[in-house]
Amino acid sequence: MRRHRFSTGLIATLAIITLAALAGTEAAAQQERILHGFALYSGGPWQPYAGVIFDKAGNLYGVTSEGGLYRQGVVFEMTPQANGHWTETILHNFNHDGTDGWFPYAGGLTLDSSGNLFGTTLYGGVNGSGTVFELSPATGGEWTETVLHSFNPNTDGSNPQGTLAFDAQGNLYGIAYNGVKGTNCGGGCGAVFELTPQSGGGWSETNVHTFTNNGVDGYNPESVILDSEGDLYGTTVYGGTANAGTVFELSPQLGGGWSETILHNFSANGTDGSYPGAGLVFDTKGNLYGTTDSGGTVVPGYGTVYELSPAAGGTWTEKVLYNFNPGAGNPIYPFAIPVFDAKGNLYCTTQQGGAYGWGTVFELKPAKSGPWIESVVHSFQNNHQDGTQPYAGVTLGPSGYLYGTTPGGGTNGGGTVFEIILP
Repeated sequence: MRRHRFSTGLIATLAIITLAALAGTEAAAQQERILHGFALYSGGPWQPYAGVIFDKAGNLYGVTSEGGLYRQGVVFEMTPQANGHWTETILHNFNHDGTDGWFPYAGGLTLDSSGNLFGTTLYGGVNGSGTVFELSPATGGEWTETVLHSFNPNTDGSNPQGTLAFDAQGNLYGIAYNGVKGTNCGGGCGAVFELTPQSGGGWSETNVHTFTNNGVDGYNPESVILDSEGDLYGTTVYGGTANAGTVFELSPQLGGGWSETILHNFSANGTDGSYPGAGLVFDTKGNLYGTTDSGGTVVPGYGTVYELSPAAGGTWTEKVLYNFNPGAGNPIYPFAIPVFDAKGNLYCTTQQGGAYGWGTVFELKPAKSGPWIESVVHSFQNNHQDGTQPYAGVTLGPSGYLYGTTPGGGTNGGGTVFEIILP
């Protein structure tokens, strides 16, 4: 399974960059505040790879991949206090017991309209290949977990990750990064699944699409989102005509089933990005945006931010908005889904680069003409306070500030939840 990229030699090189680099694109960097630090190898949780989400009351929710009561990861809540501090509460400890899932990874959580939390675990369940779970608030402040589906690598895939998405009818969609076995990928090429609530209770799972390594279809999907018509959009890390990943659309058909259309084939050709490591986001005009953690114009390829716009005849046109370039405190290697603010500015994270080499939060501003304008909002540093190497993207909070996680760093080395105050 594909994991995050670490390059110690590159980090060491970038860490040599002096604070003078801050006089450039990070001169207007905003204030960062650590809301919570996780303790590595403690009795508590640590290593949050996924991002955080808000409920209507302003509470934050997230997951850690490690730690907790059984050391298999947790779901946590953070509640703002009147004094400006935040209180952490563990809502669920995942358990490697043959039924519960464990190691919730990069997908994060999704809230329904009733305040229930939904997410995935990479492993566990009755087949050991991952789960979809629901957490429901109960009396006395407790939460009750229900495993909605345990994946089977022989029939419906394995290792679900990425963000889950609800349609208007309450059906839940997501991806299995691997599986179904026997589809030209050894352990399986991955699938898009649908979970449908049943009238008598429980959920029924069906595969919307099973990917195949056939030189046309992509494989190893990252995440899916829905448009207003009920079509699904997502990315695959590999596959397509250049085996550098794809953007795909899945449309429901009148007679049942779904039809797949490849909207874009990435290419490691020195111009386009390649190997998209995250899903997509829509802007208000229906354009799609995403990141690739490789490719671009700078050899050997440090990633891109791209836009896909619908064109005549049902086709889509791709445009690279930004090519990442190492040196001078620049961000490199984005692995996350971008987010837009109300002004149309785009925010995201990179796992490496920045003034200290430990990753960044960056901003892209659309220009009236010409390329988008990039600036570093925050450079993470390995100073036993700040977090390091953010893997997930950032969330725009109700205050207009940015919130996110880092799987490493902090005062106790187990990662952080951070806030970045924007003007």
